[in-house]
Amino acid sequence: MFCNVIVENKSNYIDTPYTYGAGELKPAVGSKVTVPFGTKEKTGYVFSLTDETEVEGEKIRDITSVDEAASLNEEMIQTSIWMKARYAIRHYDAVSLFTPPLGPRKRGTPKDPYKDLEALYVKPESLTEEQKAAVNAIKKGLVKDEASYYLIHGVTSSGKTEVYMEVIEQCLKNGKGAIMLVPEISLTHQLIQRMSGRFGKDRIAVLHSRLTPRERSDEWMRIRRGDARIVIGARMGVFAPMDDIGCIILDEEHEATYKADMTPKYDTHEVAAKRLMYHKGALILGSATPSVSSYERVKEGIYELIEMKERYNKTPLPKVEMVDMREELRAGNTSIFSRRLTEKLSEVLEGGRQAILLQNRRGYSNFISCRECGAVMKCPECQISLTYHKQENAMICHYCGRKYPVPKTCPSCKSRYIKYFGIGTEQVVEKVGELFPGYSVDRLDVDRLKDRSELEKILDDFGSGRTRVLCGTQLVAKGLDFDNVGLVGVIAADTTLNIPDYRSEERTFQLMTQVAGRAGRGSEQGTVIVQTYEPGNYAFKAARENDYEMFFNEESKIRSFMEYPPFGDIIMVNVTSDDDEEAIEVIDALREYILKFVGSDNEKRVFKPKPAVNFKGREAFRHYFIIKAPRGKRNEYVHYLDQYRKKLMKERARANITIDVNPYSIF
Repeated sequence: MFCNVIVENKSNYIDTPYTYGAGELKPAVGSKVTVPFGTKEKTGYVFSLTDETEVEGEKIRDITSVDEAASLNEEMIQTSIWMKARYAIRHYDAVSLFTPPLGPRKRGTPKDPYKDLEALYVKPESLTEEQKAAVNAIKKGLVKDEASYYLIHGVTSSGKTEVYMEVIEQCLKNGKGAIMLVPEISLTHQLIQRMSGRFGKDRIAVLHSRLTPRERSDEWMRIRRGDARIVIGARMGVFAPMDDIGCIILDEEHEATYKADMTPKYDTHEVAAKRLMYHKGALILGSATPSVSSYERVKEGIYELIEMKERYNKTPLPKVEMVDMREELRAGNTSIFSRRLTEKLSEVLEGGRQAILLQNRRGYSNFISCRECGAVMKCPECQISLTYHKQENAMICHYCGRKYPVPKTCPSCKSRYIKYFGIGTEQVVEKVGELFPGYSVDRLDVDRLKDRSELEKILDDFGSGRTRVLCGTQLVAKGLDFDNVGLVGVIAADTTLNIPDYRSEERTFQLMTQVAGRAGRGSEQGTVIVQTYEPGNYAFKAARENDYEMFFNEESKIRSFMEYPPFGDIIMVNVTSDDDEEAIEVIDALREYILKFVGSDNEKRVFKPKPAVNFKGREAFRHYFIIKAPRGKRNEYVHYLDQYRKKLMKERARANITIDVNPYSIF
């Protein structure tokens, strides 16, 4: 018997299966093996077995050993092969997503990343009628002899998490496992507490990037051995090495973080659906604001829609008020807080309730500019504006992380008229402290989250009521469940509306609706105050009325006309080289190669190349172009792009091509 093995490597030049003899060993598809490779030994994974080979017998060497503990199964290998073709990535890049970071641990006590976590769960006396209907609908899919797909469109606080837990319990009864994913690592803390209280901590494993390699490796082994039958995680959790998957749940399925922005650039929705086709399980997507792409699949009959229109405790949805900041300026109010927000914040705090303030920019000020010549302080490496962080008294590049001292004079004209512009979370905290000095205020953004314990402390302090006002970026909009929040204030709602992205209205509607859902989750109705300069925009109108259909109908008209996803695909092609002329030469040739096969009449769909001005690679250059692929043509374009990349490898060119399908960030 012969084994076709993908060896561990980071080179495009050996991205192909190599044939080895099985010898006296008995490997299976997915087995982790050690093989002789050149003058050394390498590890790899068996991708297929065969009784015949075209490789000459004297050239075939035998595998050295099989590591059963770290081996994968056939489904994981099949999914890896599919990902290779779907995303035009290397074989090993795909398969390594399923593997432990440190390999199996043979000695030492496994390290529990949540050993001090307190289980907090009170099972409700009964489910609501909407919850029962949702659970019953999904249970029917769990016994089908095929994969099933569901979209739960449930308003915030409608009890979707309880539905998820009922479905997970049914999967366990059926002898299958379950994977539940959340878009942000910060959301795993509360979820693990609830899941541990319901199912017991020993049955749960956690997978996300904030665990140490040792912790991730130990959790991986618990899943692979079958000790943990429930996996909770962020995006990487979709690759949990589990046999017999009964369901994969993507909570807040609309979030951009489910799309990987680093190689390999996969879509979690697609990978989950592919895995469940093999396991014949249920894909469950949940959101109060489903993505346009997912809702379109409902319209086309691909997903079954489950609606949950009422909050589980019957508390009315929060009252949403729009404040036109243009009117505030006309009235002489130049503060970052409108008069209405200040008034309501005072009322809520005096009444013993809490508030959440959203400002989706971290730091103190968005940028620093010279009032004399207009120059903006930019990162020398990335050429994007630097953000002022008052706490560190430094200008920080949010792209590469470099810090620079604040200049006393303008570097361009030497003027002393340096001014800070824009609002960040640090400034919001400072202003709240000035207006309401008797109340504790805290901040939740990535700058505060130096380690996992810091996040848990922020959430625990707010949950216990020690913190009365929590200011933060979009992290405060995602899944936080606190009963005493009476007010949510959105400081500058136009921030997401004005980004150069076709999804800007969608992101704005989602963020407004999601953060609004943090208010009034207890017994009293909450209030949401949104400050904007464009109150007439359809995204704000739909958010104010909590009318998803209104938003979807408006947005889908634009998307369909422009052939934006889900009515077409956007493919971003990058060429990177340490020689700028070679990068330009390769990307121009690549565009011509694509047009040769898809037809020159598609020239308007294959945009002309541009330099990536924000690329942060040291001593390297990047150029890119965009393809607007008509619906159904994505695979054809990706195939030809991959073919050209292989051609480039044979020529040993000093340029690298990366492909990103439907990226969430282009500029």
